[in-house]
Amino acid sequence: MYEPDFRRIQIAASRGEAEFVPQAELLVDYTIQSAFLGRKVTDGDLKSQVEFWTKAGYDFMPLTVGMMNPGKVTEDSAISKVIKERIVGGDQGGSDSWNLEKNSFIANRDDFDRFPWDALASLDFSKFYSVKDMLPEKMKVIALSGKIFTLTWMLMGFNNFATKLILDESLVADVVQKVAEIQMDCLDHILEMPHVGGVWMVDDLAFGTGPMIAPEAFRTHFFPWYRKISERSHKRDLLVFFHSDGDLLKLMEDLIDIGVDVLHPIDPHCMDIRSVKEAFGDRLCIIGNVSNELLRSASPAEIEERVRYLMENVAPGGGYMLGSGNSVAEWSRFENYMAMRAATFRYGGYRG
Repeated sequence: MYEPDFRRIQIAASRGEAEFVPQAELLVDYTIQSAFLGRKVTDGDLKSQVEFWTKAGYDFMPLTVGMMNPGKVTEDSAISKVIKERIVGGDQGGSDSWNLEKNSFIANRDDFDRFPWDALASLDFSKFYSVKDMLPEKMKVIALSGKIFTLTWMLMGFNNFATKLILDESLVADVVQKVAEIQMDCLDHILEMPHVGGVWMVDDLAFGTGPMIAPEAFRTHFFPWYRKISERSHKRDLLVFFHSDGDLLKLMEDLIDIGVDVLHPIDPHCMDIRSVKEAFGDRLCIIGNVSNELLRSASPAEIEERVRYLMENVAPGGGYMLGSGNSVAEWSRFENYMAMRAATFRYGGYRG
């Protein structure tokens, strides 16, 4: 049985080489976890989740803390529950009326003033407390948080958000501050937990062609909050991970400057991971980047070849963890996920 050891993650994050390249994912869908364990795994079944992350060969287990789960916006995210209960009137508003992917809720100052921020700030940390005694001795939790940018524009609607950046920047700043303060309160809770080894900020900043808004707007409104998260985390010796899809080249220096230790996933659709390692690998650990399209439709042999390429061209010198090009989604082929794992262990050794 695989023996987790968070030390491997710490070595890679410090741009070093452990005995082999660690695996890292921010999300493996429960359908994949279920297939791996041979029984159904659910969101509330922490014991089975710990068993999966341990037996599958990971040195940490990701857990979400904050207002929005990573991946698809779900009805069980904290923000969705608050909107459903306090704004749209439960099920009376229609089945999708709570959905931030289809609706916005802060169009103007009056909407901001009426929004139930107090309810949103009451977040549930029970999983973090419950999982502590389930973890193997050397395994840690990485807390998935962030989504300051994403949640801001989703609450406002992207077109309205972009317009208000120009015409009513103070409203945008106030929404950002409310969202960020709630995330910072989350951080203060988890920083006190000895079984948490890192914080993984999950916040898509870019399209395939570059940043979603002007870099200067990120620097004014969002990056100062990311810096605070990094500073508080580092003060407690927690690692700082950052996830964003898209082409991040115009933001790489900013992400390094605000204190990101590990960047994920180096989007395979628009970034070349080998070039990123060459340009930034002396200052940043990277995770990636077996594309989700390969996991969906390639053969296991093609998956093995991609992993081998990454081990030969990105892993040398350390500062690298093997992972998917985003997450291991429900529609990934299970045999391809297993091929990715097997190839990681086959080709990822640094020692002997």
